[in-house]
Amino acid sequence: MSRRDEVLHAALDLLDEVGLDALTTRRLAERLGVQPGALYRHFPSKRALLTAMVEAVTMDDGTPAASGRWDEMLRSGAMEYRNRLLRHRDGARLVATGVRPDQAPAQQGWHRMIAVVRGSGLDQAGAMAAVDTVFAYANGFTIEEQARSDFPPTPAQRAERDAAFHTGLALILTGITTTASAQAAQRAEPTP
Repeated sequence: MSRRDEVLHAALDLLDEVGLDALTTRRLAERLGVQPGALYRHFPSKRALLTAMVEAVTMDDGTPAASGRWDEMLRSGAMEYRNRLLRHRDGARLVATGVRPDQAPAQQGWHRMIAVVRGSGLDQAGAMAAVDTVFAYANGFTIEEQARSDFPPTPAQRAERDAAFHTGLALILTGITTTASAQAAQRAEPTP
């Protein structure tokens, strides 16, 4: 493991212990037994560190999505994304800091999911909106969920929130299906 990876893992461990609001480079440096300036060898700014943390939290493993219907694949992707956010205290708030992962695997995962949703019959813009809506829902739901409960949540808390998440996700997927059907019907209409 490189020293940069050690710093990143220490930052994620510190996030789990103290939360996003108390995560500082000074505290991280203390944890690592170095001066705060030493962190800049690995991350030129706190923003760069947060970007790396977002990438670590959200990065899928590159495994192709399971084959199946587009809605099942999107549902599965949203559930896995939420699970990754829940692995870390304030994981969803970290992602909502506005830092976007720029690494190719993150971008590939995003484009792969849009291609999956295109299978619903939506055009490119509609598929992008659908994927963005589903993942924004997952992130927002998880922010609220993490604000309500302890880290990690009890099994009963997790089961209750899982059920609520699935209900909301089903509503969104129904809306996407309806929109895709309307677009398909519109394309099928003969032009006057």
